[in-house]
Amino acid sequence: MYKDQNLIIRSIEETDLPRIWELEFNEEKPEWKKWNAPYYPHETKSFDEFLPIGKKWMSQQNVWAVEVDGILCGTVSYYWEHEPSKWLEMGILFYEGEKWGKGLGTRTLKLWIDHLFNTMPLVRVGFTTWSGNERMIRVGEKLGMQLEGRIRKVRYYEGNYYDSIRMGILREKWEVQNAKSCIAIH
Repeated sequence: MYKDQNLIIRSIEETDLPRIWELEFNEEKPEWKKWNAPYYPHETKSFDEFLPIGKKWMSQQNVWAVEVDGILCGTVSYYWEHEPSKWLEMGILFYEGEKWGKGLGTRTLKLWIDHLFNTMPLVRVGFTTWSGNERMIRVGEKLGMQLEGRIRKVRYYEGNYYDSIRMGILREKWEVQNAKSCIAIH
């Protein structure tokens, strides 16, 4: 578990599954999907359909819950772009709009990056988003990430083309810029 004031990231527990299902799979056209890769289709699932997915998340370390003021309101995750070379990409989802624009994403990803660098032999951590998600790009900038790639006009959404954006930070830069803060709870 990692904590920053009223914000905690932690492993997913069985008691979290109904809430995660409600936030991610219950609604046909959730607001969060307009920002999180909206060019990919979103599928609703019944709780019974979601349960095997959620149970798998409980036994893996690549998806964690995000709590604010004791309420689960998001998830953070990672996936291997290419595991042999330790190329890891991460993601974040805050499901409810009232949590957006308050710095929670930046605080969450700071904890998540700390966790990833503390527990894996990584040289770099990054994420991919699209140019329509300006908030996510700002989060990357606030975290000290660099724009590593822009693939122009490859994401089509609501009649417009957007760029794919890849941002990342190297371990050595992360360690230098965060040397004074230690917020992990073990």
